[in-house]
Amino acid sequence: MEPKLKAGLWVKAQVRTCDVAMIPIAILRKGDADAGAILLKLSRMDGTCQVLSQTRDLEGRLTWMRATGAEPVPEADADTYIERQVGRDRDIWVIEIEDAQGRYEPDAPVV
Repeated sequence: MEPKLKAGLWVKAQVRTCDVAMIPIAILRKGDADAGAILLKLSRMDGTCQVLSQTRDLEGRLTWMRATGAEPVPEADADTYIERQVGRDRDIWVIEIEDAQGRYEPDAPVV
């Protein structure tokens, strides 16, 4: 099992990474700084988004799950999904990345 980075520190690292790459990023919702779950809302700037949820595989390695499916969904559908998750977990982080060119790559495999 690989060590788990605190959520707040991971978010700060992503903000810095995106800033360096000139990719717009926003923290839409702050969660628990130590152990909050993380949702990434990847906006393609064409009215569609994909939501990724941080998770672990059976061996404890970090992965990202396509929470809204394999294909991008309308932004309203993505926002509805995020609202449901926030209702279930008040400690969740929500990060939005605006990346029309698809340059942002998560730090772990997407499943």
